[in-house]
Amino acid sequence: MKGSPLVKKQRFILLILAVLILATIVAGMGLGSAKLSYDRLIPTLLGHGTFKEEFVLYSLRLPRIFVTLLAGMALALSGAILQGITRNDLADPGIIGINSGAGVSIAVFFLFMPIDIGTFAFMIPLVAFVGAIGTTVLLYLLSYNKRLGGLQPISLVLNGVGFAFAFSGLMIVLISSADRTKVDFIAKWMAGNIWGTDWPFVLALLPWLLVLMPYAYWKANRLNLLGLSDAVAVGVGVSVNRERTMLLLTAVALAASAVSVTGGIAFIGLMAPHIARALVGPRFQLFMPVAILIGGWLLLLADTIGRNIPTSGGIPAGIIVSLIGAPYFMLLLLRRG
Repeated sequence: MKGSPLVKKQRFILLILAVLILATIVAGMGLGSAKLSYDRLIPTLLGHGTFKEEFVLYSLRLPRIFVTLLAGMALALSGAILQGITRNDLADPGIIGINSGAGVSIAVFFLFMPIDIGTFAFMIPLVAFVGAIGTTVLLYLLSYNKRLGGLQPISLVLNGVGFAFAFSGLMIVLISSADRTKVDFIAKWMAGNIWGTDWPFVLALLPWLLVLMPYAYWKANRLNLLGLSDAVAVGVGVSVNRERTMLLLTAVALAASAVSVTGGIAFIGLMAPHIARALVGPRFQLFMPVAILIGGWLLLLADTIGRNIPTSGGIPAGIIVSLIGAPYFMLLLLRRG
C-alpha cells in the first residue's frame, strides 16, 4: 500500500487539514473580546509584545486553542474506534452514553467533593474516566450474551442510547437543588462550553493522547478485521472479545479525557470518521489520521465561531457542533433506512 495513489491522496488531505488547522489557530489568536491585531501576533509570539498582548495570547487564547484542538482529536478517534468495534456507523461517545456517564461523575465530584485548586485540572480527567468506565461496564454487562458469542455490538449501541437519556435526566436531578454557582458550571458543561482554558488542562489532556493514539494506530489492522465479522476475525486468529474490550476501554478513555475539559460535546466522534472514510476509504490505517485532524479542526472551528458571536459570553462550542451534527445524524439515519 506504501506509495499507492490512495496513500498519496491521504497525505495530500492531511496537508490540507494541517493548513486549515493552522489558519483557524491564527484566526483564533486574533479574534475575541480582547483584541490582538494580526500584525502583532509574530512579535508577541517571539516575546516582543506588550504585557497585555502577551497575557491575551499566552494566558487566554493559546491554552484554549490547544485544549479544543486536542479534545476534538480525542473525540474523533474515540468515535472511529467505537464505529469499528460495534460495526455501527452511528456509534459516537456522546450518542451511546459515555460522555453522559463521565458528566454525571464530574457533576457528583464538583457538587459534593472538596475541591483542591492545585490538582483540580489533573483530577477531572480521572474522575471523568471513572464515570465513563462505570457506564461502559454496565453497557458491557447488558450487551454481553454468552450464548450468542460475547459482546453484541447492536445491543451496545441501543443500550448506550438509553443510558445517554437516563444520565441526562440524572444530571438535571443533581443540579436541581445545588448551589447556584455550581449549577451554572454544570449547565455550561452540559451545553458543551469549553471551560478548561488554562495550561494545566492542556498538560492533563496531552498524556492520554500521547499514549492512546499510537496504541489505536497499532491496533488498526485488528479494527479492520473486527469491522468485517467475528467469524472472519476468529478465522485469522484474533481474540475478538479481548480486542473489542481493550479497544472499547481506549475509546472510553479518549472520550472521558476530552469531555472532562470541554463539556458535553457530541457528534464530533460521529462526523469526523464518516468524512474521513468518504475521503480515503475504510482502512483504519488510512482514515484514522484524517479523522483525528478533522475532529480537531471541527471543534476548534466551532469554538472560534461560537466565542466570537456577539452575544453575552458567546455560544458554547457544543451547540455550534450540534447545529451541524444533528442534521448530519438525520441524514445518516435516512441513508441507512
